Amino acid sequence: MAKNLLFILSDEHTREITGCYGNAFIHTPNLDRLAARGTRFDNAYTNCPICVPARASLATGRYVHEIRRWDNAHGYTGVPPGWGHRLIEHGHEVAAIGKLHYRSEADATGWTEQIDTMHIVDGLGDLYGLIRHGARERASVRLLAQEAGAGDSSYVRYDTGVADAACRWLERRAARTVERPWVLFVGFVLPHFPLIAPPEFYALYPPEKMPGPRLYRREDRPSHPVLDALRRVMAYDDYFDEDRMRIARSAYFGMVSCLDDNVGKVLSSLESNGLAADTRVIYTSDHGDNIGHRGLWGKSVMYEESVAVPLLLAGAGIPHGHAVQTPVSLVDCHPTILESSGVDLTDEESRELPGHSLLRIANGDRPERTVLSEYHAVASTTAMYMIRNGHYKYVHYVGHPSQLFDLDSDPHEMRDLARDDALARVLAESEAKLRSVVDPEAANEQAFRDQAAMIEAHGGVEALRRRGEFPHTPVPGEAARFSGSPRDTQPTEQHPS
Repeated sequence: MAKNLLFILSDEHTREITGCYGNAFIHTPNLDRLAARGTRFDNAYTNCPICVPARASLATGRYVHEIRRWDNAHGYTGVPPGWGHRLIEHGHEVAAIGKLHYRSEADATGWTEQIDTMHIVDGLGDLYGLIRHGARERASVRLLAQEAGAGDSSYVRYDTGVADAACRWLERRAARTVERPWVLFVGFVLPHFPLIAPPEFYALYPPEKMPGPRLYRREDRPSHPVLDALRRVMAYDDYFDEDRMRIARSAYFGMVSCLDDNVGKVLSSLESNGLAADTRVIYTSDHGDNIGHRGLWGKSVMYEESVAVPLLLAGAGIPHGHAVQTPVSLVDCHPTILESSGVDLTDEESRELPGHSLLRIANGDRPERTVLSEYHAVASTTAMYMIRNGHYKYVHYVGHPSQLFDLDSDPHEMRDLARDDALARVLAESEAKLRSVVDPEAANEQAFRDQAAMIEAHGGVEALRRRGEFPHTPVPGEAARFSGSPRDTQPTEQHPS
């Protein structure tokens, strides 16, 4: 029986860009092998399509509106406690290597050891993103197109270091004759932008052979007041032409293959050090990436490319080569990790946590519940919520029209059915399911209140605009690239192709 757990989390890996999920164009042999010896969850979702809130939900097993970690400035502090705290109580070793994106390493966030972990900038994060009403185009958005291509980046180097550190950690644990049960969390940052792939991986995807994004022509892009406002702030696509778009997509695919290579190194180390037999493995990502579909880049919306994540589970007691259709989400990791580690849920956890054990779902359990994702962060003029209602996907915008998609007949969400009179019952039922999990208006109002309080605590809107914003969180030891400030640094090393 497995007693240990290796949890590998990537950043911004959209589910469909994985070989085991049916994509014949992408090279992900290591993830594909992991899926073949375990279970693949075909309808797995993040609980928020942006880094910091998603990771707080993952840490605690609770939804974003419950823990009020709304955005990339509300970093997880260890409150409320999560699965790491529970394992430590039971004597487990719980180590983290790589990206966590919590507030600070100094906070008691549920680890016995942190190695080269990445957290939010200065313990403050993206304060600029708190400005949701009257938000302006972010100055850094032009960098996505400018930097895309083949080359080197601090993110690529960081992930190489994370993989090496994880292999060394496993070697040390294998050398011990007596040890506590352990959980090792390995946090890779790829394929999060900047879209720069090592040349050997970029070369796998010549831009001229890249499939183009769906609904990319301006006349084909769906219009919605909330999404239109988001596009004006996160105006990445304004700086792309056809060539740069294809280069950027080549780079993203190359970054996924680079990620897969690093995952393979860690899994090989687990095997070569004799630890595989009593160690379960989870692989997933904090959210996806739009990679140009509908003219959108990054995340922050409820389309599948942004909100759907790969989720693989392998090890003792897990069916091999199995696929599960039941919708799941990152909050399911909390009960999964505890059960995998032989730790029972407390009465409070059993009563309050929305998640269910993926071990049990892999073996046939079909819990009756509503899977939720929500977004209250940068560039959104109002709250967004997503649930699955059978094969329907419902997206709710507070104060604006909702969306409804039939993922069986329309997996790429090309047709919004919310105004179809024949589906009025499905629409009403979906909204009722959402409201059984969250009061959308109340959570929306609470998010704006908490964000206004944080804005005020840091000097007001103009002070945050003077501080500026940055394109992505720097790796440890690297300065943030604030726009329009003396803290600007040279662009990430790259060689556009």
